[in-house]
Amino acid sequence: MVLLDTEPMTVLEREGPEVELLKVKLATVPLDDIGTTIISYEEQTRGWLAYMARMPTEEARIRAYVFLKRHVEIYCRVAIVQYDERSAAEFARLKQSKIRIGTMDLKIAAIALANEAILLTRNLTDFGKVPDLRVEDWSV
Repeated sequence: MVLLDTEPMTVLEREGPEVELLKVKLATVPLDDIGTTIISYEEQTRGWLAYMARMPTEEARIRAYVFLKRHVEIYCRVAIVQYDERSAAEFARLKQSKIRIGTMDLKIAAIALANEAILLTRNLTDFGKVPDLRVEDWSV
């Protein structure tokens, strides 16, 4: 399985050559083998809700709701892998080993490890600190 980190999921919400490159590369993977994590969904949704709360005008809020709807639709097209008991056990193991990356990234790594998945991310620096985590950057 290939799991998309939060950043590639953000790319899919945009338009332009960056998203087209990612789509071309994802097309080489069977659709049933592509997913993301519930943690990425949480991160992005929190960001969109904060963005919407800052909208000063009704026109801006309407535009923000268009973006929020696109966000939901993109997540509906991909499998969302749950943070479950196996993931929680991996998370606890990783925390005990004192890996110095953010909590949300550690949870994403734990989900990838628990599901023996490859994590697609640009953040090779942080995720590269996680032993046995398979990471790839498809943005290059």
